[in-house]
Amino acid sequence: MGLVIFLLSTSAIAQTPAPDPIRVLTKRLDLEKYKATIKGLTRFGDRRQGTARNRAALDWIEARLKSYGCANTERLTYTFGAEPTHYVAPAKPNDSDAPHFNVGGARARGISRPTGVNTDPNAQPDARIRALDTPPAVPGERQEVWCTKIGAIHPGEMYIVSAHMDGIGWGEAANDDGSGTALVMELARIFSSPDVQTDRSIRFALWNNEETGLNGAQAYVAQRQALQGIESPAGSGRYPEPKWLGMIQHDMMMFDHGMPRADGSVSKTQRPEADVNVEFQVESKFAAESEKLAWALQDGNEHYATDYPAAVGRHMTNTDSTPFKDIAPAVSVRENERGAQVGNGWDPQWHQPTDLYATYDDKDFLLGLNAAQTTLAATAHLAGATLK
Repeated sequence: MGLVIFLLSTSAIAQTPAPDPIRVLTKRLDLEKYKATIKGLTRFGDRRQGTARNRAALDWIEARLKSYGCANTERLTYTFGAEPTHYVAPAKPNDSDAPHFNVGGARARGISRPTGVNTDPNAQPDARIRALDTPPAVPGERQEVWCTKIGAIHPGEMYIVSAHMDGIGWGEAANDDGSGTALVMELARIFSSPDVQTDRSIRFALWNNEETGLNGAQAYVAQRQALQGIESPAGSGRYPEPKWLGMIQHDMMMFDHGMPRADGSVSKTQRPEADVNVEFQVESKFAAESEKLAWALQDGNEHYATDYPAAVGRHMTNTDSTPFKDIAPAVSVRENERGAQVGNGWDPQWHQPTDLYATYDDKDFLLGLNAAQTTLAATAHLAGATLK
């Protein structure tokens, strides 16, 4: 009888399916860790490019990446001059009968309210934050940082997972773009775990100078595009710039409170039907490939995100995926459509003193975590992640 029991038990063990590595990895995402990383970034105020606080935040990000085990950090250096004058969008088009289209091609619908960039330090009532954000940007050298998970089978091919770490508006840039920066850092932490292996490489990049016109991402493309897929030194199996299979940008993950009311006010609570928006640019040279990448993220959300669904849009605009869109498949992940909604004032914190960690509650942070689940699941599938 003992022998029969032993055979039955070993047979049952042999038939136990291996755990799904993507589910294991998405469960390693943690709301409190995500919030703590955003909180850490807000210690540096708005992290405006060209300032000491921006450089200190860059050092902090790099140190954290190394602490996760993503130790092969690199920096790109470029030069930037004076900041441009920021455009302030009107509440409505002059001709009320004519359809209004935003940058990127999305048609504005519903109620809109004025939006722009706050440049008044006195609009920030917190003296500590106001003092932190006071030193102005100085023209000169700039840097941005990344680290790379090296693929075990195809190290010369990679997916870029990115966000921008700079901000403006005399706040803490908690949502724009602390939420995206923290997301990328959390994915770097999980993929850098010693028990995780990927077939293809993944680069976790934190751009600078997004708020001045995507200059950091543009500098990366200008300096690195021609290096793609070149083994260096020859025969080494090392690829300083693997071929770009896809670029996934993250910009403003946490605020989807819906359309403004008739009086221009916006709900203080997250709408129940909030979603993670995944955008590609239908007019780009890689539109078909980018759309396929967008649906891969939607599929990852469908199977692995816990709370909020993902919606695919075709009007990607005004973020660091733009310089990549005609070179490689490129998408942006955010809380709602940048052109049609954020650009029409649906987010009252955008570039304002109220973009503070304390402004958001756990439902907002949870939306950001669901965006992280979405990208992690898709990237793990695309890059061929397994557990050792």
